Amino acid sequence: MERKRVLSVGQCGVDHSAITWTFRQSFGAQVTSASDAGEALAHLAKEKYDLILVNRILDADHSPGMDVIKQIKATPACAATPVMLVSNHESAQQEAVALGAVPGFGKAALTDDAAMERVRPYLETT
Repeated sequence: MERKRVLSVGQCGVDHSAITWTFRQSFGAQVTSASDAGEALAHLAKEKYDLILVNRILDADHSPGMDVIKQIKATPACAATPVMLVSNHESAQQEAVALGAVPGFGKAALTDDAAMERVRPYLETT
C-alpha cells in the first residue's frame, strides 16, 4: 500500500514538525516541506500529492498564503489536488474556500477531532 503524501507550504520549522509527526502517527503519511509558491509548484510538477497545506502567512517571506492557493488552483496539473489553509482565522478560511480550497484548520487545532476529520478523507488509506 502506497503512503499518502502531503505537501506543507510555508510552515515554520516547529509547525512543520508538528504536522509531520501528527500526520505520520495518525495516517502514516509522508509530509514534504516547501517554503514558498515556487518550491511548492516545483514539487507538484514532479510528484503527486494527496493533500496540500498552505500557511496563511508564509514563514520564509511573510507573503500571503492565498497567493499560493491561487497559483496552485491556476495550474491545471495540480488544480484538482485538495488544498487546505492552515489558519485559526475563520475569515481567512472562508477566503481560502472561495479560492477553491477545502475547509482547513488552525495550528492550535491540529490534533483536535474536528481537524483530523477534515483531513481523514484525503489521508486515510482504504
